Amino acid sequence: MTLEEIRGQENTMENTDRVQSAGAALEELLVAAKKQDYLTVGVYESAKVMNVDPDSVAFCVLATDEEYECDIALQIHFTLIQAFCFDNDINVVRVNDIERLADLVGADETGEPKDAHCILVTSPSANPWKDPALDKLSLFCEESRSVCDWVPTITLPER
Repeated sequence: MTLEEIRGQENTMENTDRVQSAGAALEELLVAAKKQDYLTVGVYESAKVMNVDPDSVAFCVLATDEEYECDIALQIHFTLIQAFCFDNDINVVRVNDIERLADLVGADETGEPKDAHCILVTSPSANPWKDPALDKLSLFCEESRSVCDWVPTITLPER
């Protein structure tokens, strides 16, 4: 085994730990933001918030699974949301388990699962909300961008 192979294995293990840690932090953040009523759930609802008050957006989560990967309209929305986030210095991540995200954010008034394809964590501009999980995720995104991973994928922890 060469030195490069050993370092590659170490980096893979470190990256796996980073992603798992980020997944736990994302779950903590979503639960805390939901309690504070700082979540906006749904592609169209998120677009409205971004248009009206972009300074209130602290974090963006885009979610998809195999069923929606071929949905061209959804992919166009994702591209536009990502561009908006990049232009406004909003960290954005991707999650591949939309059902798990829908469980975390809950159901709407009718009991139907919410459209969890896009979730924004917002914070009032006048009194910014600080959360340790948000700080962890911001660091994760910054580290990912340093290796040209502009929209990192996070895996949520198993239940």
